[in-house]
Amino acid sequence: MKERLKAVWSFFLRFGLSAILLIWLFSRIDYKHTWAALKGADQTYLLVSLIVFLLSSIFILWRWFILLKALGVSFKKLSALKWFLIGMFCNLFLPTSVGGDVVKGLGLAKETGDRPKVFISIVLDRLTGFVGIVIVACVAFFFGRKIVGDSSLMISIASMAGVSIVLGVVLFSQRIYSLACKVFKPWPKIKDALMNLHGDIILMRGKYKEFAFTIGISVFSQVVYAYVFYLIALGLHQKTAFVYFIIFSPLVCVVTSLPSIGGLGVREMGWVYLLSKVGIPQGVALGLSLINFVFIILIGLVGGVWYVSSFSSRRLQHHQADVQPQSGNASESASGVS
Repeated sequence: MKERLKAVWSFFLRFGLSAILLIWLFSRIDYKHTWAALKGADQTYLLVSLIVFLLSSIFILWRWFILLKALGVSFKKLSALKWFLIGMFCNLFLPTSVGGDVVKGLGLAKETGDRPKVFISIVLDRLTGFVGIVIVACVAFFFGRKIVGDSSLMISIASMAGVSIVLGVVLFSQRIYSLACKVFKPWPKIKDALMNLHGDIILMRGKYKEFAFTIGISVFSQVVYAYVFYLIALGLHQKTAFVYFIIFSPLVCVVTSLPSIGGLGVREMGWVYLLSKVGIPQGVALGLSLINFVFIILIGLVGGVWYVSSFSSRRLQHHQADVQPQSGNASESASGVS
């Protein structure tokens, strides 16, 4: 009963935040302007931006492959691709992107039989992705700080950098990690599980080449992802410098970690606030963010269809397995009668 109440509360928290932010945005923004911008969009730019968005997803998948191999997980690439897409589908309705990660991890762990290492690969995948976000934000802001001229952005980026350093130190330091786990002393099972996970994280200590490579992929994929928004802006007839999108995109990515339905509402709030600083009308900025959300849905639906088809296939196999012995018994009975 408690688990059901938690699930219901989690859903309403996500739905409530997304709904409140969207209602507030549409009450403050001329949505007719948004609709006009969407209707007059250049379809060629939008198609190219969708292709680039798919490319950025491929790089993120590649990063996960590298970490799985580095940790010694024996897996099939097609299976990892399937659970990667299913995870993206689950992100549309589970708590932020964490829910999708759990589903992705459980699915691949069941097929590989190596749950600890699979989940460590997801933790490290998130960490390297966050480090890539911070690097891109810092470099972009260094070169574009005079253009933007907003000290609040510098504070946000500095905070992100501080969080990434703390996480890195905690995860890779046995002593500090042990001290941090003492918080879970009243729950010994959780503490033991966390300590066991740390043992697998240490496997990455001697693999600096793979770790550095994944960070490089994170940096490149973040730049590519920022380029997606730049292309969408061009499709909406907004000629704005690319550097703005490189600075703003990492900040919005971090904000979408808040509980919401696939980041809906939170993402739009971030883009409307930031792009208004560089002269893009709020209605157009809202349309830009909504187009990106459609891209996320399209890829997520591929994972959803794959999950439903594989689930139906498993049910069919299970049904056939139940029917098979009955057919055998029937034939034996028939032969006995004869």
